[in-house]
Amino acid sequence: MARQLDEQIVGRFPVGRRLRVLDVGMGQGTQALRLARAGHQVTGLEQDATMVAAARESLAGEPEGIRERMRIIEGDGRDTGVHFLPGSFDVVLCHGVLMYVEEPDPLLAGLARMLAPGGLLSLLVRNGDALAIRPGLSGDWSEALAAFDTVSYRNRLGLDVRADRLKDLTSTLAGIGAPLHAWYGVRVFTDTAADGAEAPADMETLLAVEEKAGRTDPYRGVAALLHLCGVRG
Repeated sequence: MARQLDEQIVGRFPVGRRLRVLDVGMGQGTQALRLARAGHQVTGLEQDATMVAAARESLAGEPEGIRERMRIIEGDGRDTGVHFLPGSFDVVLCHGVLMYVEEPDPLLAGLARMLAPGGLLSLLVRNGDALAIRPGLSGDWSEALAAFDTVSYRNRLGLDVRADRLKDLTSTLAGIGAPLHAWYGVRVFTDTAADGAEAPADMETLLAVEEKAGRTDPYRGVAALLHLCGVRG
């Protein structure tokens, strides 16, 4: 996904430009720190205090120049209008958040308002069109059958959450003024890997396969996650 995001950034903004980035639901700050290291000015917004503490601990270990380029705010992604003025950012990330939001449209509209004209909105969501893949491959036929008619599922943390369908999000993005520009699949072949499994010796080859599948039909359509990139008109 990081490679996909970098592809979109390089294709949209001049090389060397320091971008204003907002990472909503940044978790422990993996993507936010990566972009700060690349020279961008990054703001991370996260409501989970444990995640905020982990992100701040990671940031504290970075060189001063990187620490100066990143700020962390504890808060809800649905309240971006409280913290920032419209058009304040060139790139807005919202990765792995929508599945926990029952009504995502207000959140998405708020994110789009944060973008400057021509800005990039990057979403990572659970693929509602492929919920039967994981239980089907594991032989759980009852769960696989039920998955065809729902966008609800239980994740690996044991939480009941929701997925999004590409068609629906395409319509939503058009409606909020950040129409879909590109989309990718994420975790096409590796979604069934056990949590905590050791990385394979040929990790670079695995990543190359996933990257290729994530941009190739029909593989990307059955990926566990979808990476959608909208552009503010």
